[in-house]
Amino acid sequence: ISRNRIDMEKFPVWRGIGAGSGIGGGWSQGWGRRLARIPVFDYPVWLVRCRGGRARLIEVCQRGRGAIRLPTDMLSIKLPQLFDIHQVPKVFREDSIISGYRHPRSSALDCVLSSFQMTNETVNIWTHFLPTWYFLWRFSVLCSTLNFMTDSYTWPLLVYMLLICIYPFTSSCAHTFSSMSPESRHICYFFDYGALSLYSLGCAVSYGYYVIPDSWVNSWLQQHFVTIAIGNTLFCTSLSCYSRFLELQFPQRSKVLRTGAFVFPFIFDTTPLFYRLLLCCGGSCSPSDALSSHCYHLLFAFLTCFLFTAHLPERLAPGRFDYFGHSHQLFHVSAVLGTNFQMEAVITDMMSRRAALLAHGAMPSFLGTIGVLVISLFLNLGIIGIFSAPLLWKPFHSSNQVFVCWRPGSKAI
Repeated sequence: ISRNRIDMEKFPVWRGIGAGSGIGGGWSQGWGRRLARIPVFDYPVWLVRCRGGRARLIEVCQRGRGAIRLPTDMLSIKLPQLFDIHQVPKVFREDSIISGYRHPRSSALDCVLSSFQMTNETVNIWTHFLPTWYFLWRFSVLCSTLNFMTDSYTWPLLVYMLLICIYPFTSSCAHTFSSMSPESRHICYFFDYGALSLYSLGCAVSYGYYVIPDSWVNSWLQQHFVTIAIGNTLFCTSLSCYSRFLELQFPQRSKVLRTGAFVFPFIFDTTPLFYRLLLCCGGSCSPSDALSSHCYHLLFAFLTCFLFTAHLPERLAPGRFDYFGHSHQLFHVSAVLGTNFQMEAVITDMMSRRAALLAHGAMPSFLGTIGVLVISLFLNLGIIGIFSAPLLWKPFHSSNQVFVCWRPGSKAI
């Protein structure tokens, strides 16, 4: 644009950089004060109407793009690669699950990232991680309404609530980090089994004080109920951990032992409840709002056992339920729902039966509640340590478990 062709009164003229100094620069007729500047760019947007404006505008756009560009290299995180069943060792394979396996030598970061990637373990992780926060919220509500510090009557409930928060979180961590190595897979599930056995102890403590029938109060069984439950807990952890060493050579035997390890404590813990339900069937029980929740809990407990042993529906259509809908995911959902009904039933019994239980029975002791939890926790950790020691001391190179060389595209790792 030629300067002598511009009407200075009607249209502003850019005189070059240096508008602030007033020497041969800026906009004519005071337009430099009227036009908004962009601090980052250092040039008014109307520069396009002046000589060399297009080049200046391109420069401004490039500088602006560089100023507001996000660090895309930091945001472009590469998710771990997934594999089929024939590409992973036998110890990592699941019955009728064909695809969606993670690398058997994943790093801890890869394991965490895989929880945000659709694998055959993703739903397993989240179906126990999210309920953990729900149970923690329920626990916090109880802490605000009950006096767990000084009221010893609430200590069995305290033990129970702590353990129903621990077991789903431990299970979620086990499923998250179980693909780091064959040894870490076993150890992760050792902790998972230990948390489940402690959960059975929490059930026994709460049932022995709150759910026990009126006719059993102060009986020999109530006095030794928690002590027997400690033995059941140690038996459950030991047998379930031992079953993993039989998994490759004797998979059916391993499954039977592991199922029995959890069914036996469940039957013992729920004996008082079964007796109360039998009395109600005979019409000789006191009505309770908790019995309906107890029945729902038993229904989901049986469904949980069925899903754990049947491997349905993936057994009917292998490969169709690899990512969503296979039995272990349904098993997690059923277990959490059953635990929720059980929690509501235990809380209801604790509150509604307080006067009757305290009138005929003794107050729960610190040793019989908190002390039992601490002792059982250390004993279970010791059992886990005993079973983990051979895996930790095992030489790095072993047949069918350690993989020295792997290349993308190979058929086996």
